[in-house]
Amino acid sequence: MQRQRPLESKIVREDFSVTTEEIFDKVQDIVAEQFSREKDEVTMESLLEDDLGADSVDLVDLAVSLEQEFNLKETEESVLSEIKTIGDVVAYIAKQLAE
Repeated sequence: MQRQRPLESKIVREDFSVTTEEIFDKVQDIVAEQFSREKDEVTMESLLEDDLGADSVDLVDLAVSLEQEFNLKETEESVLSEIKTIGDVVAYIAKQLAE
């Protein structure tokens, strides 16, 4: 299965810069580890619940790991309920980092 990569864009702030590709790579590593998957099984289209078997506790644990990794503010529960795919995760992180 060929994994689709995120469209390459770069987020630049005064204190750092990161590409969506780099965000995806780190998210892929974290998700693969937390869900006991091979890295290449985690694609932008992977559904957190249906494909990776995540439940609400898993999603909160993942959010905490990502908040720590990317130095993000706490993710609101309403936002968590809208995130369905790895692509959604990457887009959310990119948006938070750009602010």
